[in-house]
Amino acid sequence: MINQKRRRLLESRVWPHVQTPAQYVGGERNIVVKDHQQLRGRLCLGFPDAYTIGMSHHGLQVLYSLMNRRDDWCAERVFTPWPDMEALLRKHEIPLYSLETFTALSDFDVIGLSLQYEISSPNVLTMIDLGGIPLESVDRTMADPLLVAGGPCCQNPEPMADYFDVMIMGDGEPALPEICDLWVELRQRYRRDDGTFASGAEGREQREEAVAEIAKKLAYAYVPRFYQPEYENNRIVSLSRTRDDVPATIAPSVISDLDGIPLPTSPIVPYIDCVHDRIALEIMRGCPHLCRFCQSTVIKRPLRIREVDTIVDAAIESYRNTGYNEISVLSLSSSDYPHFAPLINRLHEVFRPLGVNISVPSLRVNDQLRTLPQLIGNDRRSSLTLAPEVARDDMREQIRKKIKNSDLIEGCRVAFQNNYESVKLYFMCGLPGERPVDLDGIVDLAEEIATVGKQVKGRYPRVTASVSNFVPKAHTPYQWNGMQRREYFKWAHKYLWSRRKIRSINIKCHDIETSLLEGVLSRGDRRTGKVVRLAWERGARMDGWTEYLDPERWWTAIEDAGLDVERQVHDKYELMDKLPWDHVNVKFGRAYLEKEQGRATVQLAAMADAT
Repeated sequence: MINQKRRRLLESRVWPHVQTPAQYVGGERNIVVKDHQQLRGRLCLGFPDAYTIGMSHHGLQVLYSLMNRRDDWCAERVFTPWPDMEALLRKHEIPLYSLETFTALSDFDVIGLSLQYEISSPNVLTMIDLGGIPLESVDRTMADPLLVAGGPCCQNPEPMADYFDVMIMGDGEPALPEICDLWVELRQRYRRDDGTFASGAEGREQREEAVAEIAKKLAYAYVPRFYQPEYENNRIVSLSRTRDDVPATIAPSVISDLDGIPLPTSPIVPYIDCVHDRIALEIMRGCPHLCRFCQSTVIKRPLRIREVDTIVDAAIESYRNTGYNEISVLSLSSSDYPHFAPLINRLHEVFRPLGVNISVPSLRVNDQLRTLPQLIGNDRRSSLTLAPEVARDDMREQIRKKIKNSDLIEGCRVAFQNNYESVKLYFMCGLPGERPVDLDGIVDLAEEIATVGKQVKGRYPRVTASVSNFVPKAHTPYQWNGMQRREYFKWAHKYLWSRRKIRSINIKCHDIETSLLEGVLSRGDRRTGKVVRLAWERGARMDGWTEYLDPERWWTAIEDAGLDVERQVHDKYELMDKLPWDHVNVKFGRAYLEKEQGRATVQLAAMADAT
């Protein structure tokens, strides 16, 4: 059921005049096209970023495959168009459309957007507006599709609360089909005999009752319109329900049997190069470790695994359906998968004769790392990527990342012996209690690894220390801590560079303005949504891409919205203070986070005088 008229218009008026038109034309290998007239419901899965990013997101492929297995639903795709494409769509009055059938977003029953990165928030508004849907949820009627959000940014749903009807907490696989089916039932209840829906005040009231049904029936579904925040001294002090029949707090959706959820074995093969152009297989969800800085560790509990046979069978079928020459095994910490060695050996046994590389992007730094380079092999790989996060043992105790430099260094030695050419290390800057000696340790560790490389290879290898600016995230023990200020990060970055002595070492520090804006958006309350709208109205587009980000536009919007950045981002919360995201529950709950924050405070006091 392809809208051929719209497709021909795009072919003649739009695609010839935009960069990389292949990202807008659909038709890729393994897409699913269904006749809408034969379906119960129509879902469009969106990713508020460019095609090259969205098509690299494993979660989108999972949900696309999951919903298209059903005979009564279709799942199609949409991504944020680049500014040149947006301008032509507006000029020719063409709505944003799905890549499978060129159907306008406004003609779907459900729109599901995955919120992965706070800086991409204006892209959400671009997609809603271009799709022909009212921007704010309270202005929609039953004629409009249900706008659903999922993903890690929903762990603090407040900054984007005004723009979504429902925000899903937790795992999407059990939640999305359930919410789609319920919405279709509700739409049918309010549909007139002639197939239309009420407009105006009546239509908006009907929609309010319909989304209230969702809030009442689905424990993981947050419907923001029924929760009213109150503020004092520029901070939230309460979040009151406007009706008694919706829950006070939101529980996460949780898959109990990950192995029972089929992996996507016919992933879509893009026409253009994407960030991750390979088969991706999730082997484990959750992480056995409890690092205090890591939001994913908390929100993806409990730990669940897939069996080796399940993974290998899915890899074989995916290879047959795509022809990719690389397979990536995914989890928060892949080498902690309990059957890691048997899995990698099986994959090598099957795929090495076919010339297919096995990639393991998230390796744990422990004694196992001393043997991993040999196990993984280096048919094509030239770089080993590791995330020690910090470089000193006492700071590692503070963040609860229990690794040893000796394991890391020996792991790198074995990697160099197995023909690896370079090492990339991920660190954080600005953690609670950080001292100059912690920054010293980053450079010292990079230099020690470079020296080991020279011992093995006869010359200094490339060692990159990638240093991100720490943002305290919701639902972590550090959520009560304030973020470091701009001046500190400028000093720390300059200090790191001043200590670099070996030329083959590169220190890459993340952009400070981007990190500060991430802090504003990730730690904000509902008033932050006004900032997003102002930035969008003033031209914020694709701000996750450095060449498009204009920090001054954001800081002006923040000032005009009356947001107190000092209170929102930099000032710490007291342990008993109300937090903007307290109504979202996580496994173990706030009591666990409070206990961990208390322990961290004691440890910080003990290490404050260390040199």
